Amino acid sequence: MLQGEGSRDLQPGAVVTLNAGRRADFRSSVKRINGFSPSVLQSCVCCYIIISADPENSLHGETQQALPVCSAHHSTMDFNVKKLASGAGVFFTRAVQFTEEKLGQAEKTELDPHLENLITRADCTKNWTEKILRQTEVLLQPNPSARIEEFIYDKLDKKLPSRTTNPELLGQYMLEAANEFGPGTPYGSTLITVGEYQKRLGGAERELLQTSAATFLTPLRNFLEGDWRTISKERRLLENRRLDLDICKARLKKAKQAEAKAAAAPDFQETRPRNYVLSASASALLSEEVDKAEHELRVAQTEFDRQAEVTRLLLEGIGSTHLNHLRCLQDFAEAQATYYAQCHHYMQDLQRELNKCANSVSTPHPTAAVCPDPDHLSSAFLSGPSSPVATVSSSSSQKPSKLDMEQTHFPVTGSRKAKVLYDYDAHDASELSLLADELITVYTVPGMDPDWLIGERGNQKGKVPVTYLELLS
Repeated sequence: MLQGEGSRDLQPGAVVTLNAGRRADFRSSVKRINGFSPSVLQSCVCCYIIISADPENSLHGETQQALPVCSAHHSTMDFNVKKLASGAGVFFTRAVQFTEEKLGQAEKTELDPHLENLITRADCTKNWTEKILRQTEVLLQPNPSARIEEFIYDKLDKKLPSRTTNPELLGQYMLEAANEFGPGTPYGSTLITVGEYQKRLGGAERELLQTSAATFLTPLRNFLEGDWRTISKERRLLENRRLDLDICKARLKKAKQAEAKAAAAPDFQETRPRNYVLSASASALLSEEVDKAEHELRVAQTEFDRQAEVTRLLLEGIGSTHLNHLRCLQDFAEAQATYYAQCHHYMQDLQRELNKCANSVSTPHPTAAVCPDPDHLSSAFLSGPSSPVATVSSSSSQKPSKLDMEQTHFPVTGSRKAKVLYDYDAHDASELSLLADELITVYTVPGMDPDWLIGERGNQKGKVPVTYLELLS
């Protein structure tokens, strides 16, 4: 609110009526307005001063002092409004042109085939780069929450805090469990050994993540967030230039059609000279409109060609982008090879350590401990109450470790069916080879080791280990 010397207040946007009939009143009104500081006057949006002029007492000097109160700000607003209206008009005409092209009601300027191929290649590069980047992130970090956290830190341009890898965390749990169970126990010492190697695997995984992020993920992100945004911006400008060019072509076409129509049916009646004058004036206006449209078309064509060249140069740089991504891909494969080689080396060392521990604390294999010599087994199988060793061949050419199982008769006890769980290869002629999932008949004989049974499959017989069988009822 602007307050003067009198009782009247001057509001922004108010209409002030100055009476020019009385020189003193007008001069006091002018002084009251000009009495405010420039900063206060600039805060007014607009003040229209209407002067009731008296032809006899006009004070043009004072009037010119009062009118500039809001003229500068008003002119700035007019400029902004005109600029906004102009931009809205251009946007509207482009939207109309684009819609008519989609509906097939307007002609569309086609791009150069080479430029079209470059655009297609660029779009393909962008789409597959995004897919490869996302899937690589999933491969290196399967946890979605961790990926979201990394994305947020990257957008905030902050350093991501160090995160423990899963193998490192597993190794830490194993070490803590070994302390609870006792490091001196076999289980505790084994936990310590495996936990240490798990932590080494975690360190190798950490190196893989860091190397992959620096040599592979970061270059792909830089392309999508840098080069591709520039290319997209120039392509949008090219599309706008193309729409402007087509608008100018359509405007020129309409202007020439109007000129041709006016030239085909002139109104040159001599009895009506006024029509002759109007027709000549209209023809001149149409000719001027055609010249203006041709000039706008030339300008639009120049701008379109310039923008097409800029876009083409940027799109041709996709070839160098492919070469850069090729080098990054090689670095990523090398990092993976190094990681898996380290893991293989660590696991081999771990297996050797576990074998040493097993040899030092474990008992011999049950099969080796209970499995007797073949000669002893042969005598055991043949030591029945009816025929002690009478079935052994007296021929000296036969090997003593082999038995003719088909000619040997066992006192059968508890014959039943059994399903083979795993494949088993016979170590000698006294054993029967087995195939997984097959059904055989098994039974035992007096004095036989409890870990073994006699298996029968058709005409074949031999010893089979109990641990390879599932006895059926």
